[in-house]
Amino acid sequence: MKKDIETHLDIKLMVDSFYDKATADKLLGPVFNDIAKVDWDHHLPIMYSFWEATLLSKAVYKGNPMDTHFKLNQKIKLTQEMFNKWKTLFIETIEENFVGKTANDAKQRAVSIADLMFYKINN
Repeated sequence: MKKDIETHLDIKLMVDSFYDKATADKLLGPVFNDIAKVDWDHHLPIMYSFWEATLLSKAVYKGNPMDTHFKLNQKIKLTQEMFNKWKTLFIETIEENFVGKTANDAKQRAVSIADLMFYKINN
């Protein structure tokens, strides 16, 4: 039975499940694995912290996601198609694992963040 996103373990499940999908995706996988060459041992705890701070107001997030994506955009053009795929996979991940107010908030915030990031990268 699905439940809402309430704990650090829920955030970890959300983030890990999403990146499992993203890295296996034909469009996004090469961006993460071959171009960005993400160091997952470093990146995943940052994402746990980001989403825990964003959704549960529990963690302290330190980072500059815009800067990271600006730099990545210099290596490969981050397209609307890529951002749309990211949003689709994120929403799928939430809907497969969770239900509730915070889960809905996660979907809305993810879409807002992705849309803002795409806008800033392209303007």
